[in-house]
This record gives sequence, C-alpha cells and structure tokens, in this order.
Amino acid sequence: MSKLTHIDETGRAHMVDVSDKASTAREAVAEGFVAMAPETLALALSGDAKKGDVRATAEIAGIMAAKKTSELIPLCHPLALTKVEVRVEPGDGGLKVTARARTTGQTGVEMEALTAVSVACLTVYDMLKAADKAMTIEAVRLLAKSGGKSGDWVRP
Repeated sequence: MSKLTHIDETGRAHMVDVSDKASTAREAVAEGFVAMAPETLALALSGDAKKGDVRATAEIAGIMAAKKTSELIPLCHPLALTKVEVRVEPGDGGLKVTARARTTGQTGVEMEALTAVSVACLTVYDMLKAADKAMTIEAVRLLAKSGGKSGDWVRP
C-alpha cells in the first residue's frame, strides 16, 4: 500500500500540491444501489411519486453534487469538470445509480463520481421515504478510473 498523500511528514492533514503534475484526460465511473420494496420501485418508475419524477430529479442532483465535491470533501481540489453523466435505472429490487465524471487536469475525478452517486442515491431515498422508510443505500463504489500518473484501474 502506498503512502497516504493527504498526510504530511508530521501526521497532519494537508491538500496535495498538484502544481507539478501534468494535465491529462481523466475519467471515473462509480455506482450505487437503492434497495426498496417492489411497490416502491413501481412508484418510482411510474413517475407518479408525490415529489415528482424520482429518476430525473436524482440524476440532476447527482450532477449538481459532482460540481460541489470540493465544497463537501475537505481536501479535494476544485475541478473544471468537462462531463458528468448520472443514470438511475431499474435493477433487481431497486434502483441502480451510475455516474461518470470527466476532466482534463492535474488530479482525478474519482471523488466527483462517488459524490454524484451518493447524492443521487440520497435523493432517491428522500423522494420515496414517505412510501418506504426501510430502503437501503448499498454498494457505493468506484468501478473504474483512467488517466494520471497512476494510470488506469478497473474494479476486478
């Protein structure tokens, strides 16, 4: 395991200096899942939920969240994102959320993709909680990343 980059030699947290790193095309893909009762899934897919279109609202919330990642995660660099795509699709027993974030820069977009998924999942929960408080948010995880000094990575 490599040295933690957000901890300095005295053990204090710090923002990594990326000024000497090359700008490269970077992309990250993350996913999550909101498990729910079959009736709740049917409600989400019908478009008739009390608060509105669950999927569309969650997708927009995820995009907005990706753009705010550096305001939410203390040591993240603010990034000029060139693309954020969030998809909320039906899955077996709930809604699967996938986010793809892209930039050309000196640091990666993994946290932006993960933040997009997390907030999209929370939005699904918020919009459907009146119908199903037992929903669970599961398996928020990075699927792949590309670009940068460490190269490409794909979840095995």
